[in-house]
Amino acid sequence: QVQLVESGGGSVQAGGSLRLSCAASGYIRIRSMGWIRQAPGKEREGVATIDENGSINYIDSVKGRFTISQDNVKKTLYLQMNSLQPEDTGMYYCAASSSGAASSWLLRTKAFPYWGQGTQVTVSS
Repeated sequence: QVQLVESGGGSVQAGGSLRLSCAASGYIRIRSMGWIRQAPGKEREGVATIDENGSINYIDSVKGRFTISQDNVKKTLYLQMNSLQPEDTGMYYCAASSSGAASSWLLRTKAFPYWGQGTQVTVSS
């Protein structure tokens, strides 16, 4: 099993920044991780993914504003979010996979078997 614990969410004004963290623990080898968000009344959407080879994918709406990274020693995933907009508001979930599936596919399908509880991000205009 894998346990994922997110932190770093909060409330900011448009144009502000937040940095999300996700601490992973467990005995399964994690090969890909990602951030998925869900806005009120909307379906979950993949925001960014990264795999063990460093392959990174983003949805178009966050390219140039968000940066996903990982610290393999600390087993921690990060999401640096700059120039936040009200449409970025939502619950942000950390997710992990041990399958070796392509990070681009995981971004599109959100087919991660392991999920955290989420951290809320609220951006006001």
